[in-house]
Amino acid sequence: MAVKLRLRRMGKKKQPIYKVVAADSRSPRDGKFLEAIGLYNPLTDPHTVEIKEDRAMYWLNVGAQPTFTVKSLLKQKGLLLKRELLLKGLPEERIAVELENWGRLREAKAKSGASKKKKSAVKKESQETGKEEIENSTAEVKGAASEDTSSGEK
Repeated sequence: MAVKLRLRRMGKKKQPIYKVVAADSRSPRDGKFLEAIGLYNPLTDPHTVEIKEDRAMYWLNVGAQPTFTVKSLLKQKGLLLKRELLLKGLPEERIAVELENWGRLREAKAKSGASKKKKSAVKKESQETGKEEIENSTAEVKGAASEDTSSGEK
């Protein structure tokens, strides 16, 4: 039996919440599953991901294949990095240090991404005000030009 770690859609219309489940690859998306190992809510800001680490590691170790989306969620939580380090045979202390470093790098990237978003928003706003100023000045020039041509006709 081929086991997949995948998302099972729940919630209301236009308000999805997904369960991360271990299921037989032949069963339908929202059908029978072996075990629910987590929850994913894409509507919160930032999105919520809760995964039972020990159960996810168990299913990965027995050969369950995560779907692309679940793999992405596992990467965000650092579970794939931890599994990779465990497979290399590193001691628990070393794994804890590596995960801590990974967490710090992730936070630094998030902060730099937030500052880039602020900079781009400010830049976009200044460009928009610049465009408005150009439009206003061209309208004034056109208005003056039309006054000149109308006064020349009289």
